[in-house]
Amino acid sequence: MSPKPEPIFLDAVIRIDKLHPPGRDLVVTTDATGLAQLAEILKITAVERLGATATVAPFRGGVRVLGQLKARIVQPSVVSFEPVTQDIDEPIDRIFMPNSGKPRNSAPGAEIFVDLEDDVPDELDGPELDLTDLLIETVALAINPYPRAPGESLDTLGLKISDEETSPFAGLKSLKNPSDKP
Repeated sequence: MSPKPEPIFLDAVIRIDKLHPPGRDLVVTTDATGLAQLAEILKITAVERLGATATVAPFRGGVRVLGQLKARIVQPSVVSFEPVTQDIDEPIDRIFMPNSGKPRNSAPGAEIFVDLEDDVPDELDGPELDLTDLLIETVALAINPYPRAPGESLDTLGLKISDEETSPFAGLKSLKNPSDKP
């Protein structure tokens, strides 16, 4: 078994067994090494900055994390492959509940009620809560999957786009003899 990698955000781990009722404020930042690791995880060019502020408070037998994440990322444009910068400003609102210890498998054919109105809380396992995965997930979901520089389109590249038929059989039409009858 390989050793567990060192967490990127060393200050994103909190003890929940000693959490006071009003909660605890948490400020998360990372250094250049952490930003480079995050860019590698997200498969983007760079993460220029990342910071999060949150309040972690007891909530119905579990913990609620409520805050804001701000980041600046750089990734290549889908049109010109030039670097495009994106500022991310995302809210964080997540509930963690302790593992109930009940087996998740139910009898075959048994009905399971799923309320789609509410988000299913994440599970707590142990006295510590590592928010690293939550922060990575928040950034990943906020990334524009098709980044473009302002005003950039295929027309700005000067490519000639024709209205001709581009099916695989279009080239075969030129081989057809005009005297052949269908």
